[in-house]
Amino acid sequence: MNDFIKITKSLSDETRVRALMSLTEGELCLCQIIEILKLAPSTISKHMNLLFDAGLIEKRKQGKWQYYRIHTQPQPHIKQILDWTLSNLQDKPTIKSDLQKRCCVMDMDLEDLSACYKKQNQN
Repeated sequence: MNDFIKITKSLSDETRVRALMSLTEGELCLCQIIEILKLAPSTISKHMNLLFDAGLIEKRKQGKWQYYRIHTQPQPHIKQILDWTLSNLQDKPTIKSDLQKRCCVMDMDLEDLSACYKKQNQN
């Protein structure tokens, strides 16, 4: 029952769903997700941790970068939920817009993205 509550809570927020859907085309660094969703780093970090705790995504650290991707080997019940979520939301306008932003973000340098958010936090 606890898994069910974690999963449904994690999918009950539009920002978390958008973050999850931004990973449908592959792994992203936290700073790239921040750029796509245009929210504060601490906000995105909290959302990503909830998705991770629910078992929907994986994370890995490489140097100073934190990367996220959709769980590659989820438990069967989580796989069903992921499949249902991804197939039902892929054609929604907000998701399509985020995926277009993703293409632009993929061309940006991670150092530049990171520096931008560090400056914003200092102001």
